[in-house]
Amino acid sequence: MNVPHIRDYQGKHIHMIGIGGSSMSGLAQMLLEKGYHISGSDNLETYTTRHLRDDLHIPVTIGHRAENVHGADLVVYTIAILPDNPERVELERLGLPSIERATLLGQLMEGYSTAIGVCGAHGKTTTTSMLSQVLMECGMDPSIHIGGSLDFIGGSTRIGKSGTFVAEACEFNASFLHLRPTVAVVLNIDADHLDFYRDIDHIQETFGKFLALLPENGVAIGNGDDARIMRLFESLTCRRLTFGIDKPCDYMPLNLTYDEFGHASFDFSFRGQPLGHIDLEVPGSFQVYNALAALACAHSQLASMDMACHAMNEFKGAHRRFEHTATIEDVKLYHDYGHNPTEMRNVLSVAKLQPHNRLWAVMQPHTFSRVKRLFNDYLTCTQAADITLVTDIYAAREKDPGDIKASQIVEGMRAHGVNAIHTPTFDDTESYLRAHWQPGDLVLTMGCGNINQLNDQIAAHEQQK
Repeated sequence: MNVPHIRDYQGKHIHMIGIGGSSMSGLAQMLLEKGYHISGSDNLETYTTRHLRDDLHIPVTIGHRAENVHGADLVVYTIAILPDNPERVELERLGLPSIERATLLGQLMEGYSTAIGVCGAHGKTTTTSMLSQVLMECGMDPSIHIGGSLDFIGGSTRIGKSGTFVAEACEFNASFLHLRPTVAVVLNIDADHLDFYRDIDHIQETFGKFLALLPENGVAIGNGDDARIMRLFESLTCRRLTFGIDKPCDYMPLNLTYDEFGHASFDFSFRGQPLGHIDLEVPGSFQVYNALAALACAHSQLASMDMACHAMNEFKGAHRRFEHTATIEDVKLYHDYGHNPTEMRNVLSVAKLQPHNRLWAVMQPHTFSRVKRLFNDYLTCTQAADITLVTDIYAAREKDPGDIKASQIVEGMRAHGVNAIHTPTFDDTESYLRAHWQPGDLVLTMGCGNINQLNDQIAAHEQQK
């Protein structure tokens, strides 16, 4: 079966199911700028869908209905849109050509002499954002696709005029295998998306397939402190570069220190020779790895290290990555996209360092399958917080199997000494927070579902008051 190619639909009507997603919304904007006529649908009204409709004038329908695909020449859908979705059922009935989101991204990257894919279980969006800002400041004019929003480029995508394309390469459902990278940046390999992968070995094997896509003259840049990545590097015949902190690597931080809020300072070095000084504005030890990866990639592309280090020192972070959203009643509200126990533990270690009275962790568990496979890790990942609120599990693409509930997480947390409370809905959570928070507290909401809308809801209610 021939897969449709986006180049054959230039100037035609492209309908995007799930257009409100971070990646899909960016691709919609990119296609719009390339002259395609775009429409879309999503199941929820969000800031993103409003932006697409109000600012970019893309017709966006809320709710999935069969008639949404009528008149489309090509339909693009995300992997989260299941075959029984009424729009997918209708496009099959009508015989409309369709492709999955990752296939579209891979097709858009074709023709670029330098195609950079940033992958890993954690840190993809931040590292891709760092690299994008660095390359732009260095005058390299890249095209960009990020699975998030970066103020520096005014969103999640950018069409440049050079032969360089920078993209976040997501391992979910092995979607990054649709890309054709010439440069691969591998941040880490960890257990996640276990609704698709058999186990951690299956995940490692798939990352190996992604690296195998590199041409002989390509470049692989990997975390030298990650044993699984280093095992994969052993079989590569292309150029290999490593970054890390604990073991000897090509790129390392010299004289690494942290301030009281967790911001790192270090001399960025290549094989022992300093290339520039870094003072990060984004806190956390994990951000050192992200910065090393981005700078290593920029150096491999012959970017000016003076300009690259200056750009890194100016990096303020991407949206939904430990983002301060509001201060209400002298309580600081933050949000982070972290949605598995490792990411939540990491961001709470950063929040703990910020000035605060009590630290609140508000967790929205993401997908039933992830909670079941990583259940024991969820029970202790918020131990750094004084109080943990747990909302109901965000189903995303899944149906409720009926055998796992948020209340079970709360019960297990309490058994491990965590002060946890089940607040099923956003209204329940906001009511509990407002009734119990105190001036000087810090509230951190965490999850990759729609939990960020809780921050918006609290801020909107405050404005109404």
